[in-house]
Amino acid sequence: MTSPTEQRNPRTLAIDAVGTSEILQMLNNEDARVAGAVSAVIPELTKAVDAAVEAVRGGGRVHYFGAGTSGRLAVLDAAELLPTFHVPDGLVVAHHAGGMEALLRAVENVEDSEDGGAADAAAVTGQDLVVGLAASGSTPYVAGALKAARAAGATTVLVTSNPDAPLAPLADVVIAADTGPEVIAGSTRLKAGTAQKMILNAFSTTLMIKLGRTWSNLMVDLVATNAKLRGRMLRILAEATGADEAACEAALAEADGELKPALVHLLTGSPVAQARAALDAAHGRVATALAELGTPA
Repeated sequence: MTSPTEQRNPRTLAIDAVGTSEILQMLNNEDARVAGAVSAVIPELTKAVDAAVEAVRGGGRVHYFGAGTSGRLAVLDAAELLPTFHVPDGLVVAHHAGGMEALLRAVENVEDSEDGGAADAAAVTGQDLVVGLAASGSTPYVAGALKAARAAGATTVLVTSNPDAPLAPLADVVIAADTGPEVIAGSTRLKAGTAQKMILNAFSTTLMIKLGRTWSNLMVDLVATNAKLRGRMLRILAEATGADEAACEAALAEADGELKPALVHLLTGSPVAQARAALDAAHGRVATALAELGTPA
């Protein structure tokens, strides 16, 4: 059966015969359908996140596999986790068919290679969780990766926009956001790509929250790689503690620029070294460290 993403959309048949505003409205109308499609798969997404938390806490890693738009979105999601959540290098790994060269331009035949997917999945272990992204649900590169991951004993997840995805039997969890036919038939960088971005955002953000890399809704594992992020660090400290800018700057300096120990130091009055030790004992969870240290007398 042809994937819905490849079918013609009856709502956009006249898209080339209308004005600019009408084209944009058609695109926007179709985009509005994506959030509902993603909402419908939250139960399956929950299973994937919980499995990822278990894998990471057990010493495993999370791997993304995709080709074309799917692979590029996977690379983007993995890359943004370091500055946002200070994720250790290699904890979330994106594998894109064709490698770095294919990020900027299409590389012929790489998505059609099951062997390529299997080769890229050679480092997967039974402790890991593997997420295959395939809008149509049939990409051979992703099939190869999922088969290799299954053989290694890893938990497997498929993210697709095809409710009848041929690759579904290779996945322990199938997240099929039914976004329907694209505005331009087969152009899965549109609604299917938007759904994948939303799903990856939700998956990785929830994973980070469950692993203790936020406190409340604040990015307390933030890495300040530029002036904007350094300013954000100070604002987070001030917002969370009520301390003035000078006190926040001093706490950050004493904590060697690490936000979490500076935060716990300011909230509890404990020396930075003690705050850091409490965080280490709490596996980085600020709430647990605060409970251990208590509030200032």
